Amino acid sequence: MKPDNRNLIMAIALSMVVLFGWQMFVIKPQLEQEAAQQELLAEQAKAEAALQASQQADSGTPSVAQTSNANMGVNNGAVTGGISEAKPQDTAPRILIDAPLITGSISVMGARIDDVVLTDYKVSQDPGSENIKFLHKSSSSQPYFVEFGWSSSDANQPMPRADTLWQANKDVLSPGAPVTLRWDNGQGLTFIRQISINDDYLITYDDSVQSTLGNAITLYPYGLVRRHGTPPSSGIYILHEGPLGVFDETLQEEDYSDLRDAEQGKIAVTPTEAGGWIGLTDKYWLAALLPDQNTRYDFSFQSLAGSGERYQVDYIDSNGLVLAPNESVSAKGRVFAGAKIVKLLDQYHDDLGIPNFDLAIDFGWFYFLTKPFFYAINWLNEFLGNFGLATLAFTVVVKVVFFPLANKSYQSMGKMRLLAPKIQQLRERFGEDKMQLNKEMMALYKAEKVNPAAGCLPVLLQIPVFFALYKVLFVTIEMRHAPFFGWITDLSAPDPTSVFNVFGLLPFSVDFLPPFLQLGAWPIMMGVSMFLQMRLNPAPPDPIQAKVFQFMPIFFTFLLATFPAGLVIYWTWNNLLSMGQQWYIMRRVAKS
Repeated sequence: MKPDNRNLIMAIALSMVVLFGWQMFVIKPQLEQEAAQQELLAEQAKAEAALQASQQADSGTPSVAQTSNANMGVNNGAVTGGISEAKPQDTAPRILIDAPLITGSISVMGARIDDVVLTDYKVSQDPGSENIKFLHKSSSSQPYFVEFGWSSSDANQPMPRADTLWQANKDVLSPGAPVTLRWDNGQGLTFIRQISINDDYLITYDDSVQSTLGNAITLYPYGLVRRHGTPPSSGIYILHEGPLGVFDETLQEEDYSDLRDAEQGKIAVTPTEAGGWIGLTDKYWLAALLPDQNTRYDFSFQSLAGSGERYQVDYIDSNGLVLAPNESVSAKGRVFAGAKIVKLLDQYHDDLGIPNFDLAIDFGWFYFLTKPFFYAINWLNEFLGNFGLATLAFTVVVKVVFFPLANKSYQSMGKMRLLAPKIQQLRERFGEDKMQLNKEMMALYKAEKVNPAAGCLPVLLQIPVFFALYKVLFVTIEMRHAPFFGWITDLSAPDPTSVFNVFGLLPFSVDFLPPFLQLGAWPIMMGVSMFLQMRLNPAPPDPIQAKVFQFMPIFFTFLLATFPAGLVIYWTWNNLLSMGQQWYIMRRVAKS
């Protein structure tokens, strides 16, 4: 076998290894986990609906007075002692949440936020699909909740616990209408808690403690988010889901496995500066604790011991608050519980001073490109009314910005095409003498003032743009379920059609095929456009490179079959624009 043919076969084989590896170890698990996540959300929503229906059928819902003896626990006095394991019962009265973006309830017992439904988002695009059930009741199979409380330096002073029954002044929480809770520990301390909610996923706890004691006591306000069960993730390597926080203005991300493997199941963080935030993130949803940014806290990521997998992120006041006799102290805790809308996170960064809150969205290595790209596409969407059209318009803008560089590159490529006959003559003269052939070709390029590598410049420029756009489409909730036209109803999902059932004309499914073999209409159009564009380019001097380049459109067609449709549409449109630009410039070069 000739060395050139052997090298070509090796190049093709390696390309197939990359393709199959990407599909098997990245795309396939990603799709499976996404499906598992959607199924889990649907099952949880149905279970919650069934539970609520059964509770409504039960006429024996106890009153606050009937359950007032439930609070029999006493804080153990440790700084983290207020973080109790008690499980409130759903028979306790609840404060209904009535806000524009969320509904749900808060149990009067424990004052935990453990029932949050996102009204603007559904599990799937099915019209009958359930709304996203974000936080789950403490009594459910997989609780997911937020708790604020106090810990004390005095072990003999009872602190509010998960089984503490608070007295509420009303039973509905809505924007502009806070709810006030009160609890007397019976030993000289009265806890007052005002819960308020705004229009945009932010719930605030304003806590105060009044003392009639004859001695001072140190109290430590804390906040926590706890999740039972390890949720399915939506991405591998390309997206972080799980515990995260910003401390000393630096992002720290931990995987659930990191917490399980940590010593004693805990990763402690002791910032040197005040403020910061901590939370748990999914692909699109975030539960984040936002403490007072003027106070220094100790933070921690934890995998809790006991039955089942349980994870917790929390903070506690590093120094505590000294409560003098007959005085009071106060603390504020906030929680963001909702969708990771870019503008909203930026707004809270500006209004509340939450450091780097936008990093809750995994913009990736090309953050400096991804976020500006998102804002540009989002602005165009507001103007054009469609994210797909916005992406096409953005591509035109990118082409205009890079026009001077691309123009120089295409001019060089046009000259290379004109030099093709002379290069062929050199190959015929020095074909056996590779060293002399390369020397003569370099001399020719120098004499004609042509850079043979200039043709790679447009491709190199596209790489960071491509990855930044990939991130925009993959991680921003604004792109979730965003339609284009025709059969593309979700720009963040792959093209749902397949060539193997004639794009849906034949009445059978091809879901049994691996995702990269389901070749939708847009990936095929992308491959054709890539092939046509490459035909405009001069053949590489190296014959092996030329053959590999001929194979690339096929390779990328299968590769992009599993990518978000919006990205494939961008690539296709970019190829068409490049072809027009390239054709025009090469005609000018040929006439000169």
